Amino acid sequence: MPGIVPSCLCYRSLHTALPPRQQLPEGTALARSWCLLKEIRHKSSDYPHRVAKYPENRNRNRYRDVSPYDHSRVKLQNTENDYINASLVVIEEAQRYYILTQGPLPNTCCHFWLMVWQQQTKAVVMLNRIVEKESVKCAQYWPTKEEEVMTFTETGFRVRLVSEDVKSYYTVHLLQLENINSGESRMIFHFHYTTWPDFGVPESPASFLNFLFKVRESGSLSPEHGPAVIHCSAGIGRSGTFSLVDTCLVLMEKKDPSSVDIKKVLLDMRRYRMGLIQTPDQLRFSYMAVIEGAKYIMGDSTIQKRWKELSKEDQAPSSEQSPPHPTKLITEKYNGNSVGLENEDQMEKINTDMSTKVQNTTDGNIESTVRKRLREDRKANTAQKVQQMKQKLNETERKRKRPRLTDT
Repeated sequence: MPGIVPSCLCYRSLHTALPPRQQLPEGTALARSWCLLKEIRHKSSDYPHRVAKYPENRNRNRYRDVSPYDHSRVKLQNTENDYINASLVVIEEAQRYYILTQGPLPNTCCHFWLMVWQQQTKAVVMLNRIVEKESVKCAQYWPTKEEEVMTFTETGFRVRLVSEDVKSYYTVHLLQLENINSGESRMIFHFHYTTWPDFGVPESPASFLNFLFKVRESGSLSPEHGPAVIHCSAGIGRSGTFSLVDTCLVLMEKKDPSSVDIKKVLLDMRRYRMGLIQTPDQLRFSYMAVIEGAKYIMGDSTIQKRWKELSKEDQAPSSEQSPPHPTKLITEKYNGNSVGLENEDQMEKINTDMSTKVQNTTDGNIESTVRKRLREDRKANTAQKVQQMKQKLNETERKRKRPRLTDT
């Protein structure tokens, strides 16, 4: 079929091998990604997000600068306050429906499970860790082997751990979600990618695609079920990458792969949630993953087996505290952000003049976003520690005031 990306494609040939609408701008690989992301940001639509800014909803937002649009926000039902920082992303052509949301806060875990129940979600895809770089990115909203049952009395739900399958870079939990009031229960998949760095990318397209196809094989992304819930810390960077790659591969399966315009798909998705894809590295990785995934669509029957072998999923998992950095990426500082460059035999080096030119035209948007996110993380971390201290003091006070048996 003419125009299909050849299976031997590497990122160096991305500019010439992709169809015209998918080609990146001229220049070095990373510089092209910077330019394309800047263009996407410029063309992205902006919509009202007033509800997120209501005073009563401020403590339900992890970051002040990441809000769901009013027209696409998920509304909780049968509650006094229907707000949750979550957006319904609809790609009708691909028959894909995702709920992209932030990592739950301690005070929104109950709302999170209410949303999962009401939206008839079959799977939750988690792309961050609880703590990253000493900052709390997400509350522990699902049960563990140490605490196999969690109860959320405010919304009336109980979550029980049924099974846990730990791989080298992801974990699959099977959870039982019970509506306490009705007694009805459902089984929910929880797919947790444990080695995806914030503002970064997975170790390789192979490991990411192996994970994506595990989620697909569960049937959780099919339209027969409610929308899958996808989250990272803010619900825009890593979550956007996952959703974009999955959507593009579905579209390639449904029609001529050469007609799929990745940039247009991303712009369409940004109509539902702001800021999807946060860094040039994430955008570049999305293109690479789509190109690699196209090999499967073209009929390479052995590619999934190779993805599994390359991902080394059956090895012992690394420490939760120190996830491995990409072994095939060279990390450099670029406009204040850590970005990866492929090994020299696969990627061109950044041209100094082009780098300077691009750096001067990005207006510091991503650097500013990083600083804001770090400030918000520190505030949230401090607030959580203060809350924990208050709880400990209250428990100590209750124990002190508790009457002894000899006193009664």
